[in-house]
Amino acid sequence: MATRPVFVPRVDRHRVDECAVDFVWVPGMARSQAQKCIRSLHAAAQQQLKVGSVLEVSSRSEDPDGVALSAFNLTLNTDVGPTPLECVYQGSKVFERGGPFTELWNRKPAEARADERLKTSGRLVGFKHGSEWWELEPKTCFYDWLYLSALKNNPVLAKRVTSVDAFTDIAFNPEKSLSCQARSAALFSVLARTESLGKAMMSQSAFVSAHGHALRLRPIAPERSLFSAD
Repeated sequence: MATRPVFVPRVDRHRVDECAVDFVWVPGMARSQAQKCIRSLHAAAQQQLKVGSVLEVSSRSEDPDGVALSAFNLTLNTDVGPTPLECVYQGSKVFERGGPFTELWNRKPAEARADERLKTSGRLVGFKHGSEWWELEPKTCFYDWLYLSALKNNPVLAKRVTSVDAFTDIAFNPEKSLSCQARSAALFSVLARTESLGKAMMSQSAFVSAHGHALRLRPIAPERSLFSAD
């Protein structure tokens, strides 16, 4: 057995619930094994949480929309053209001894994430995107803002996200990281379906406020992930 978070947009409560779901883990590193785990997790979520549709948001998803919604594939319009969200996120990090490394915007997502400077430049102190500075608190706020900025400009994927009852990312390990593309998708769903998205995206301060009301991060101590997130 294993435990993973399932992110449920609660439109009536204007928030995202992060629910720990126990499911049967299928061991193995192959993509096919990961997809078996996803099916097992989704079946358990439907039973335990009484939700209908569940979408895996990652490159391992069996749903093409779930793959397209991965931070490796979802793009933002930048000065260098459409840029994978993952590259923008990594390239916006500012450390004690360096950053932002905006040249990472021109890399492939896996290369950007693996850049050695992200590990050797000291403590992360914040994010710089254009002329704006983003603090580390509230946690995940900058990542979520990037994700929602990208998704709101993709009406086809946005429509799919607002039609789903719950979201997962089989590789997400809360013990190792905070930001999660499945949580970001759930946040988009809540804000869009409560007609709060436009107001939330008007400014950084408006987004921070909406973010704080909709998300409450709660540690759930899952088993260690066997897959790297993307």
